[in-house]
Amino acid sequence: MASPWHLYLMALLYILAGINHFRVPRIYIKMIPAFLPVPKILNLISGAAEVILGILLCIPAASAFAAWGIIALLIAIFPANVYMYTNEKAAMGLPKWVRLIRLPIQLVLIYWAFLYT
Repeated sequence: MASPWHLYLMALLYILAGINHFRVPRIYIKMIPAFLPVPKILNLISGAAEVILGILLCIPAASAFAAWGIIALLIAIFPANVYMYTNEKAAMGLPKWVRLIRLPIQLVLIYWAFLYT
């Protein structure tokens, strides 16, 4: 069984990341691929989802549901990570090798969430 401490750490990371979508939206909006509609709204939705799912991770009756939600969210935002890797304007000044590492990290994050399903 996965540690409750790790669950709360994961919850905190998603809550903080979600809040950041509202604090500095331009960073996230730049990462949204051009083929997706209304990037500003998609940013707000993904930020709100991270905050809500992070909070739900802390509620025992809802934590498994929230973990599945985190997995779905990570899959949904994967195109943004690919776009960030392939598009210099979305790169936020990060070197290409750092952007490449972000791609498999998504699998680690999915596995981490899966531990709580």
